[in-house]
Amino acid sequence: MVRSLANSHAHFARAVQRLPLGVASNFRYWGDERTIYVKSGRGGRITDIDDNTYVDYRLGYGPAILGYADARVDEAARQGMEMGGVFALSTEMELQVAERISRMVPAAELVRFSNSGTEAVMAALRLARAYTGKDNYVLLEGSYHGLFDAAMWHVPMHAWSQVGEPEVTPYSEGIPVSSRSLAHFVQANDANGLEAVLKKHAGTIACLLIEPIMGNCLGIAAEPDYLRAARALCDKYGVLMIIDEVKTGFRVARGGVQQLYDVHADICTFAKAVANGYPISVLAGREDIMRKLGRGVAHGGTYTAHPVSLAAADRTLQILEETDALERIAAYGTQLREGMSAVLGARGIAHSFVGHPSMSGLYFAEKPPRTYRDWKTSDYSFYNEMAQHLHNEGVLCEPDSREPWFVCAAHDADCLGDTLRGFETAVDATVAAGAARRKLSA
Repeated sequence: MVRSLANSHAHFARAVQRLPLGVASNFRYWGDERTIYVKSGRGGRITDIDDNTYVDYRLGYGPAILGYADARVDEAARQGMEMGGVFALSTEMELQVAERISRMVPAAELVRFSNSGTEAVMAALRLARAYTGKDNYVLLEGSYHGLFDAAMWHVPMHAWSQVGEPEVTPYSEGIPVSSRSLAHFVQANDANGLEAVLKKHAGTIACLLIEPIMGNCLGIAAEPDYLRAARALCDKYGVLMIIDEVKTGFRVARGGVQQLYDVHADICTFAKAVANGYPISVLAGREDIMRKLGRGVAHGGTYTAHPVSLAAADRTLQILEETDALERIAAYGTQLREGMSAVLGARGIAHSFVGHPSMSGLYFAEKPPRTYRDWKTSDYSFYNEMAQHLHNEGVLCEPDSREPWFVCAAHDADCLGDTLRGFETAVDATVAAGAARRKLSA
């Protein structure tokens, strides 16, 4: 089917006069003709201002882990409002939430709060540098750690010819070129490559900053042996391991990816799923490291640990800790994978899945990717075109194939049925469009 986006188009024409790209974040701009504006969200679905309803697998890039407008969390948030607002002073709720997080994540011996994943990772890097007295750091190709200068270096695979080493470039204009020398890049699942870098530069490297499941790269996952080796190498060379769980935290397991892999970070960060969409993030880690905060290392913020967000976080984490929500999310994600695989398999389309069932990446090759470079060899153009058809069929995924599909506890049998019907139609439309192009070319 073809959606009407008349209202979104009209609003875009007005919004672009006052907002760059007509939106408040670059990632919300999908093109002049495709950008949509949301009217409401309930459960696992959202409705745009044209009254198109979608089964949503973006979920705000993961925060709505219980579903939109969860009554339990929203009621807790309203109780948080009763405190009176932001005080730039502490409340008893900070300790209550910190104790819950420490119980769920053993590596979180001490806890501090921030407002966004970017803020938490910025603080983690600053803390690691202060504790070690070193400035450099290691990143994995394909990882994403927020929008701040130190993390905004990447390997643009679309420009790589698969010959030689790809060039590392800034993710944005305005990044000081001089800061490039501080970042070292390694490929995921390559312990030998990591050791080579650590051995050569250990005297200057403060930390390895790693997403064991890469939340902006299909959900490519670290292999257990690799992550254990990385932990051991960090210890061997005196480098701190920062595990970025902004997307995986409290989603892939109650204790996050660290529980899933049975590995402890020196410093870890959380954000997306902490409060079911209310703005909050977490910086946590070993006590001896965290005690540097306030004793040489600055950290804070006017809106940090806002009572509304803390109340929402406490209720969200209680639900995740004490109910079967995560098991239901994983079960739905598994059924979704199986249904999509049946559609693709019946049409002889090579594919595989990566990541965790709660945040799956769909990859158009038989062998799942181990590194960001593997993505270059897949038919991501098929995915990108299919995504546009999915939107027309009322299934909302990120139009970029590198973003996983996020599942929430409110996705139900009706959502699954609508998704798989839409997916089958979208796949057939993409195949037909490709055949038509080949015929025309011939």
